[in-house]
Amino acid sequence: MSDAVSATDRIEKRVVLKASVARVWRALTDSQEFGAWFRVHLEGPFVEGKSVQGHITFPGYEHLKFEALVVRMDAEKYFAYRWHPYAIDPTVDYSSEPTTLVEFHLEPAGADTRLTVVESGFDQIPAGRRAEAFRMNEGGWAQQLLHIQAHVASA
Repeated sequence: MSDAVSATDRIEKRVVLKASVARVWRALTDSQEFGAWFRVHLEGPFVEGKSVQGHITFPGYEHLKFEALVVRMDAEKYFAYRWHPYAIDPTVDYSSEPTTLVEFHLEPAGADTRLTVVESGFDQIPAGRRAEAFRMNEGGWAQQLLHIQAHVASA
């Protein structure tokens, strides 16, 4: 992938978490734990090949629905889902739009865990909302890494 494409198509964030890989995996893939740090109430578990729905609980966004299609779950290594990025207008039906791919890569870092989050596919989002979706998710992932960091440290 060229640098020009990755600058607009892909967000990548890394953090070393003071927790075991098993602990971070549970925080990512147990839907109740995911909901606690991601600020979403999910109506069911994460299951590969299935969609999960819920409602955002982040202040100011409680009126929004959350939906993700779980793409892959490789125990304690990789978790991926697809969703509609920054789909915040309740009057818009985003279902016909392409989705982005959110990937969580876990690697041992001594007793800690290196977590890499990648969201890609923004270049396929309709031009009228692409830049704002990218900008908001860029900041959103920075915030979410702080949330998971606090979540796994408190357990």
